[in-house]
Amino acid sequence: MSLADKELKILELEHELEVLKRDDMDHSYQIKDLQNHLKQLKKDAYDNMTAYDRVYLARKQTRAHIHDYLDFLFDDYLELHGDRLYKDDHSICGGLAMMKDIPVTFIGHVKGDNLEDNLDCNFGMPSPEGYRKALRLMKQAEKFNRPVMTFIDTPGAYPGLKAEKHGIGEAIAKVNGKVVVKAELTFAVGDNE
Repeated sequence: MSLADKELKILELEHELEVLKRDDMDHSYQIKDLQNHLKQLKKDAYDNMTAYDRVYLARKQTRAHIHDYLDFLFDDYLELHGDRLYKDDHSICGGLAMMKDIPVTFIGHVKGDNLEDNLDCNFGMPSPEGYRKALRLMKQAEKFNRPVMTFIDTPGAYPGLKAEKHGIGEAIAKVNGKVVVKAELTFAVGDNE
């Protein structure tokens, strides 16, 4: 049984549990038994995952994305847009944030929750403009001595001809070089496939 099948079974049992809890009759023994069964099913589902299950979980649309992390980690944040050369790449989100009274710069990949969002952010595949936006934010963080938090959630750079014409190789190299130079102030959170 795949993880997707196990998750469907878990959802069915959770629904059944909610129905029993809402009922006016006393179902305490059934509820306790169902809760124990659910706990064991979840343990079995997530403790014994196959390689296919791990890929399924990594690509699941309902998992957390960068804005979920931003809302959870930071007291306040402001997104900054554009690479100051050509355009704004929606597959890279970056800006300034406050984390317990400490100013930080954040940079992360954006993936959508549905097809329309994914088309807007190119399925999380940055173009050269996105890498230049990230580099601009890293330089700004260096200038103001702010730590950089990166949220990595991408299948890779956009592999199209237009990206090659716009210099994607150089943009990636410059960003990687900047991260290596400023490694003592860089934190990375990987949540990608």
